[in-house]
Amino acid sequence: IQQHREIHVVMGNEACDLDSTVSALALAYFLAQTSPAPKAAFVPVLNIPRADFALRTETTFLLRDRGIPAASLIFRDEIDLGGLHHAGLLSLTLVDHHVLPGADAALEDAVVEVLDHRPLERERGPPCQVTVEPVGSCATLVTERILQGPPGVLDRTTAALLHGEHGGPGRAPAPGHGDNTAPLVPAGTILLDCINLSPAAGKVTPRDVACVSLLEERFPELPARDAVFGALQAAKFDVTGLTTEQMLRKDLKVVSSDEVVVAISGVFEDLETFLLRPGLLQELEAFCQGRGYAGLVAMTVSFNERHEPTRKLAVYSRQEPLRSTLCRALEEATTPSLLLQPLPSPWPGVAAYAQGNSAATRKKVLPMLRAAL
Repeated sequence: IQQHREIHVVMGNEACDLDSTVSALALAYFLAQTSPAPKAAFVPVLNIPRADFALRTETTFLLRDRGIPAASLIFRDEIDLGGLHHAGLLSLTLVDHHVLPGADAALEDAVVEVLDHRPLERERGPPCQVTVEPVGSCATLVTERILQGPPGVLDRTTAALLHGEHGGPGRAPAPGHGDNTAPLVPAGTILLDCINLSPAAGKVTPRDVACVSLLEERFPELPARDAVFGALQAAKFDVTGLTTEQMLRKDLKVVSSDEVVVAISGVFEDLETFLLRPGLLQELEAFCQGRGYAGLVAMTVSFNERHEPTRKLAVYSRQEPLRSTLCRALEEATTPSLLLQPLPSPWPGVAAYAQGNSAATRKKVLPMLRAAL
């Protein structure tokens, strides 16, 4: 602000999972490399406080393995987006989401581009450039964008990072630190987000497969998909030693109305195991009260050896009318139907369900809850 330097921020969603993180890093680097005589500095921003980064275990694993230090990253609590916007210096590109939360409403007119893969919930007129496509991973859209650019941006080092290759020499520096490639073009991210391109998981599309296949054709020495996916999946599901509060923060999104805010957490352990945590009800209450949430929906997910998911839901609120509203919205949903079956819950105020439609991810549940509020 003091130097009156324009800043173009590329930012993922508030869950800040691997897809959001790598999409922001890769697209910001690509824009910096390909924009003609840019006036602005392109800055990828991870949309969480730095203190929460350790909970994104698959992201910390991949970046650490590639020699990209956390010190080179910029987190949401380390940049004053409101101050930059007020000074007329901010342009904002959104990846892996297209609706800013209410707290960021003042930044809406700074948004110049959107790349997202979830259903469009609001229109944006010119001059904002909108790319919203129903692919399995936002990283697919970023990869397509990079592949359309100058061929020199995508080289062997880029492909190794993109494909999640582990260890070895030639570790890449962080974006903007002297490397002439685009780190983290995200094939490894596509593999993780699309459950190793497994049709049974209900996420992958032909475009996701095409992106990964094209990269493997160009760089046949890249490691096998199973090895990449296995390492990232193990890191993502490693919740060893996490408290309940940390598990709920690890993959957290929110929906809100004018009156209430509801949290939706992805939980990486079986629901029955989660419900048996000692003192869970008190911990849910403390989590919601401390963050101003009126309720919480937890979607647990686990996978069998064929990469087929099992999803279950827990719905918590001290307010019985709100809990009933949320449960009814999930039970009566038709686009898609979740095929819910009630499960016993050991806690008053917590409803539990087995989800028969395991292909209905949290991305598909979020609009249901938003509409219910």
